[in-house]
Amino acid sequence: MRARLTIVAALALVTLAMSLAAAAAPAPYSRGLLFRLDRPGVAPSYVFGTLHSNDARVVGLPEPVRAAFAASHRLALEIVLADAEELEFFAGAQYDDGRRLADAFDAPTLGRIREVLGERAPPEPQFDRLKPWAVLLLLAQPRADSGLTLDQQLLSEARRRKLGVIGLEILQEQIAALDTVPLASQVALVQWALLHHPEIAADHDASIAAWRDRDLARLDRLAREPGRRDPALAPHFAALSRQLVEGRTALMAHRLFIPLRDGRLFVAVGALHLYGSNGLLSLLHAQGYRVRRLY
Repeated sequence: MRARLTIVAALALVTLAMSLAAAAAPAPYSRGLLFRLDRPGVAPSYVFGTLHSNDARVVGLPEPVRAAFAASHRLALEIVLADAEELEFFAGAQYDDGRRLADAFDAPTLGRIREVLGERAPPEPQFDRLKPWAVLLLLAQPRADSGLTLDQQLLSEARRRKLGVIGLEILQEQIAALDTVPLASQVALVQWALLHHPEIAADHDASIAAWRDRDLARLDRLAREPGRRDPALAPHFAALSRQLVEGRTALMAHRLFIPLRDGRLFVAVGALHLYGSNGLLSLLHAQGYRVRRLY
């Protein structure tokens, strides 16, 4: 449960974070999952948009992606955690100062949270100490197949090949990004997720279909759909988006500045980070790279 809370749920929450962002005009990089980065005098690098999922429909690498990965000497992922850090993340998802989940939710809501989470709910007293954002992560996590996520499979293969591996953010940064979402927004979003929990699986299936079609614009529209249904939650989703999408995408571009200088880097991050004028591909283009879609 702890590992899934970190690698699957926390990263998948990026999609939820984007769901109430304002609708935008047609944006750059609206199609494709694999892009080549070129710059004079530098060997090419690649950017691959993943889904943070272990769904069987996601985990197989298409041949163009496999070829680009095989040509690369290093792998850059959003975050790379050791086993000890998995435990540290789970600890960071709990209050350690006397506050309790019951301070934010009444007894019927706590009962509903336990009911919806079922076997995914941690045992007492860990459940009582969960921060609201940790509950949101678990509620947003779709039920999926067992096994490694797509990102984890790439990491496993990179280690087998003894490639250099780069994490674009560290554990403390991820926890801090979640902690800085205002408590009122955390609570409101948990209540929203409880109300709409039956729709999550269908939304996840639609997102997988868009990703398999390599349609980033459609993936973005699907991510925004909950916001159109519940516009009163716009300020809360905007707060979440600032922490988990906008800030993290800018950080990724900053952290890639030096590693990309040597070329032959395979970058694998959530597909929604690639899309649009403020997306990672646009930011890398602004750093002087020619961005060419391969798949």
